[in-house]
Amino acid sequence: MKGFLVSLFTDENGVVSSKRMAGLLCVIVLLVALMGNIFYPKEITPSTHLIDAVSLLAFGCLGLTSLDKFVRSRGSANKSE
Repeated sequence: MKGFLVSLFTDENGVVSSKRMAGLLCVIVLLVALMGNIFYPKEITPSTHLIDAVSLLAFGCLGLTSLDKFVRSRGSANKSE
């Protein structure tokens, strides 16, 4: 289990990725906020603009991390030719 959690925050070289950290932190914050929203009255709900901004940030961070993986592997394949 510990190895799985460590692999969530590191890239394929074993280096801690700040984009993955930021993306996973945004996902955790969104989950906590939306689950907390179930138990609080409607007047205390978070702004839709705030929810959209945090979800776009999470999508961007995690999406860029996966894009980097494909761009790097494609670039390294071209160098070997």
